[in-house]
Amino acid sequence: MASSATAAAPTRRQWLAAAALASVAAALVRSAPAHAMEAPDALIQRVAGEVFETVRNDPALRQGDIARIIELVDTKIMPHADFERMTAAAVGRFWRQATPEQRQRLQAEFKILLVRTYSGALTQIRDQTLVVRALRAAPGATEVVVRTEIRGGRGDPIQLDYRLEQTPAGWKVYDVNVMGVWLVETYRTQFAQEISAKGIDGLIAALSERNRSNAQRN
Repeated sequence: MASSATAAAPTRRQWLAAAALASVAAALVRSAPAHAMEAPDALIQRVAGEVFETVRNDPALRQGDIARIIELVDTKIMPHADFERMTAAAVGRFWRQATPEQRQRLQAEFKILLVRTYSGALTQIRDQTLVVRALRAAPGATEVVVRTEIRGGRGDPIQLDYRLEQTPAGWKVYDVNVMGVWLVETYRTQFAQEISAKGIDGLIAALSERNRSNAQRN
């Protein structure tokens, strides 16, 4: 009987430990931000609202300050983007041939290119709002398209759609459609031509030179 009780004791302690861990985990979930498990369309609405509000209240952003724009992208947008997947998709089949160092450099140069290319749009934000259309997705879908329009200001509404994937860290954007043109598809053709002519290092060099030229113009 004594040996049986001794053998059973660790099992009881294990159950108590498991129960304690479960309680801690539940408390962490309850105390997590409300948007931690939000739906993809709600995520886009919230982040866009934060970006628009930040730009409206920051004269440096409205004047096109690249350093401030990069800071905005890093703090407000990049946490909700799968930028590695976006870069890999733009590079296409050549991504598998790239070394880890080349992949890091491609992501860094591609990010700067996108920020400088689209920074002008941020400087135009005044009273515009992002209207999210009803989400059409199958139950349990792990990849969706969130369709939106930027309304306000002058001219017609601007179509702006997002492709997102569900990850353990929440929904992440991996492609953007601006007025009917998907970003990844546009760059994939350009990148393929550059890589075919000069290799992956040639593409990195071309992106770096383009970014330097854009910086000088600014």
